[in-house]
Amino acid sequence: MSSSSPDSSLSAPLHWNFSQVFGEKAPGEDVQNSDLISAIEFDKSGRHLAVGDRGGRVIIFESKEAEETNEQRSRIELEAVDFSSKAHRRPIYQYKAEFQSHEPEFDYLKSLEIEEKINRVRWCMTHGGSMFLLSANDKTVKLWKLKEHKVKQVKETDHSSAVHSENGLLAEASYISLQGKPTVPNGHDMEWTTNAVKNISPVQEAQAKISSLEDSVRASCRKVYAHAHDFNINSVSNNSDGETFISADDLRINLWNLDVKDQCFNIIDIKPSNMEDLTEVITSAEFHPSHCNLLAYSSSRGFIHLIDMRQSALCDKSATILQETEHQPGSKSFFTEIIASISDIKFVNDGQCILSRDFMNLKLWDIRKDSMPVKVFKVHEHLRPKLCELYNNDSIFDKFECCVNGSGSHFATGSYSNLLHVFSNGDSTEEHMTVEAGKNPSRKPAVHSASRPRRSSLSNLTRGFYRQGNSNSGASSHEFACDLSSKLLHLAWNPTSNLIACSAGSSLFMYYA
Repeated sequence: MSSSSPDSSLSAPLHWNFSQVFGEKAPGEDVQNSDLISAIEFDKSGRHLAVGDRGGRVIIFESKEAEETNEQRSRIELEAVDFSSKAHRRPIYQYKAEFQSHEPEFDYLKSLEIEEKINRVRWCMTHGGSMFLLSANDKTVKLWKLKEHKVKQVKETDHSSAVHSENGLLAEASYISLQGKPTVPNGHDMEWTTNAVKNISPVQEAQAKISSLEDSVRASCRKVYAHAHDFNINSVSNNSDGETFISADDLRINLWNLDVKDQCFNIIDIKPSNMEDLTEVITSAEFHPSHCNLLAYSSSRGFIHLIDMRQSALCDKSATILQETEHQPGSKSFFTEIIASISDIKFVNDGQCILSRDFMNLKLWDIRKDSMPVKVFKVHEHLRPKLCELYNNDSIFDKFECCVNGSGSHFATGSYSNLLHVFSNGDSTEEHMTVEAGKNPSRKPAVHSASRPRRSSLSNLTRGFYRQGNSNSGASSHEFACDLSSKLLHLAWNPTSNLIACSAGSSLFMYYA
């Protein structure tokens, strides 16, 4: 097996291998809609992975050594281990914690049901040994604190011992009275829950034999940033200053301070006075990795706007607009604007380049060259003759994410049939590799398609044409060389190693190189 670290040369190809899978379903087992993964994010250290699902839950995973731990190895063995071999060791992640981040709500003023689905999770800076992360559904962003604490593991308990002290009896009665109280939702901290789970009282715990101490994570909601978005939130991004973040919906981008939950600043507003004049919507937004005054957002017209917040309080005028100005004669069609819509953007390592994903391609832009991308990686070119069928069954509006490794030498994105596409930034002939999400990445993908009802989205207003998704017959199963019902939408690249986490339905797959 060949492998490569993030610091390898740009042209070095990566050979991907299956590492782990979480939540894999047995053949024929029904997948609940609430279990579908909707967001994935590594923290900056790469040690922790946060996963959000459509049920409003956030699950935390923590990395462990694939081989024996350092405590089981002698000092001589540790000194003999070369750093390069450590970098190539298969990373192993294990379940750490899970909490309910959002609940379904109903907006009575707008008669609108708000889903609990997690749209974005973003890690914040660590303070005082505690981890912080932001999670967002369609309307609300929440700040969560994750604190590790030791949990005593009881080996055996002597239930025959009598309680002789009056204080012990009072403690016993106080504990029993607390057991009838309902728990508080959204992870609020309660000290007695540890003992309640073990079904022993404080007095009995004192008489128990403790076998070991185990690390556990307690999640508590510290801030709720609500009532600031009229449309669905599609992006959340932390600023490099560690104090602020942005949340973006289809028409507005708001700037928040992490310590202030009831006030935000609207820095971008593209909503026209007459909604009939609407020509584009915001699809993704991202802060610059090192300059706290710069941010970029993409639009449904295929433009990337680079903003300098020092220019004005309301940043309606972009400092730079990245757009592809050259088009082949006769290449425009009804679908040109639809497939040009950018679904995701990411800054590359030092912030000099931006990676964007539209329906057809993955593009690399240099922020100093605004007329055309420096590289175009074709993903769905084989589907170009089938755009009409993709429009009829609504697949043309699928939003695929993209990611980049820590050195900016390789990029990845998803596709149909649960395919993972990895591209190299170099000039190597092996700059493109395709892996199917599964334990056997080399197996042949299934071939069939599935139609579905059209979603109601503000983004459809920019198309200038309306019709029902099932008004015409969709493509038959033999017309597509891919499975349209199985799609790899969400993925993240570990910033410190060549490991990619990606979702296929309710399953989380990990691959390493």
